[in-house]
Amino acid sequence: MPERTRRFLSATLVGLAATVVDVALLTLLYQLGIVVGAAAFTGSLAGAVVGFVANKYWSFRDPRPLTLRQIAIYAAVSIGTALITATVMHLACDRGHLPYLAAKVVSAVLVFACWTYPAQRRLVFV
Repeated sequence: MPERTRRFLSATLVGLAATVVDVALLTLLYQLGIVVGAAAFTGSLAGAVVGFVANKYWSFRDPRPLTLRQIAIYAAVSIGTALITATVMHLACDRGHLPYLAAKVVSAVLVFACWTYPAQRRLVFV
């Protein structure tokens, strides 16, 4: 399998795993009585950490030492992902009249393919 394809597929799997961690922790904390905002923040942070570590060492096989600069760029890419996802979801639900879960799937796929993966490949794990 070409390296470019392997990298894209493994980053896709990492994104799915990070999402599972995010949603699972959000659900667990919320069920334990933690306010939804704090539970969502904690889940999102945990998912981001899983995504960063797995992408650095598995998807992109980045041999460089971990630096604050790399973490900061990853955080900026992650914030961009969140903002773009929120915008796409808003448009898909409010303007496109898609159900929430369908809009989530559409936005996740589009944002990953058009922004998150290219930004991570070109800016974070170069």
